[in-house]
Amino acid sequence: MKGQNMEKEKFFTEKRLEEILSYILIATGALMASFSVVCILIPNDAIDYGTAGVAIIVSKLTGFNLSLCVFAIFVPSLIAGFLLLGLKFGIKASIGAAAYTIGLEIFEKIPFELNTEHFIAVAFGGAILGVGLALILRHGGCIDGSEIFANILVKIMSSKTGKSFSMTYILIGFNALVYIAAFFLINRNSALLSLLVYAVATIIIDHFTDRFEAIKQVT
Repeated sequence: MKGQNMEKEKFFTEKRLEEILSYILIATGALMASFSVVCILIPNDAIDYGTAGVAIIVSKLTGFNLSLCVFAIFVPSLIAGFLLLGLKFGIKASIGAAAYTIGLEIFEKIPFELNTEHFIAVAFGGAILGVGLALILRHGGCIDGSEIFANILVKIMSSKTGKSFSMTYILIGFNALVYIAAFFLINRNSALLSLLVYAVATIIIDHFTDRFEAIKQVT
């Protein structure tokens, strides 16, 4: 009996440590993503995708602080995630979003310059972004509101029809609108470079999250 209790205690301790480690890795991935966006992508006329891309466009057009724009746009999806996707998902999404937003604020104040061609810089930034997002996704987190809303939409459609749906086309459609907006509201170079970011990041995410089909973003 005592041995069984010790085994149970050991099991729950290991689970707690795994959970804590997942939070740390989500925060690390979010900081990598924010570094890529602020220090590499934006200075080279590219933007992130998803709701972060929307926030960057809003910030560029209005002059408002980027981290505040990201926070304001992400809050509604966080609330929806808590209510419709569960407490555990909501907590991990909140940790990722908080680390990402804080990272944006910190890295905006740190001087960093990548002296190379835009194409190379954007490809490098997209790779860092992809690694950061892969860390987040592999540990059950999320820092993009479009993925949360896509999750919710798929869940609603599946519950009503009894069929399985993919998030892929929802996300592609949303990101297509983001890039079209960048094309017309910023400039065509920004839209095309941002599309490169999406392609590179997606390849990285696809490589590291091949066991998580439901949350992959595929071009």
